[in-house]
Amino acid sequence: MKRDVLIAGFGGQGVLLMGQLLAEAAMDEGFHVTWFPSYGPEMRGGTANCTTVYSDEEIGSPISSKYDFVIAMNQPSMERFAPRVRTGGFLLVNASMVPVRCSDQSISAIYVPTAEIAREVGNERVGNVVMLGALLGLDAGLGLESLAGAIERVIGKKRPDAIEANLAALHAGRAAACREFGLSLSAPVAQ
Repeated sequence: MKRDVLIAGFGGQGVLLMGQLLAEAAMDEGFHVTWFPSYGPEMRGGTANCTTVYSDEEIGSPISSKYDFVIAMNQPSMERFAPRVRTGGFLLVNASMVPVRCSDQSISAIYVPTAEIAREVGNERVGNVVMLGALLGLDAGLGLESLAGAIERVIGKKRPDAIEANLAALHAGRAAACREFGLSLSAPVAQ
């Protein structure tokens, strides 16, 4: 099993943290992992993206020409990276910031209202983790417990007070993706 994931958005949306959390969770499950961040010189508002690849075999390159999953946190990211989703792959879109729908019928586009879900769990800053939860709802490759453990370690190191909201965001995002596909929480789409 191999998963190529590209995550993109504005600086300040937690894009690099998302990739790092995904990489940590994959390492916990014994996968080979690469995490490759790319960002502009701006702290906030500039562009940021990263790729996280995890596989049960050695990884030849940290980047791909096509991805199993692309998470687009803003409109420019969706426009730029939607064409890089492989046929049959998934485009996860931050519907709170992206009003335009993807027209590519060869991929599955999932629109997650991240800001609204983040407000429901009580912290507007956890939209990035909502999207990771949505990814888990679609990807059978990683377990919920592994990503929760990564959140506790990585986020808890600097912000122990934010762990609870992030874990709630993870569960809420996963539930939102499963609802979109009419699945139970125990039956992810990707195999």
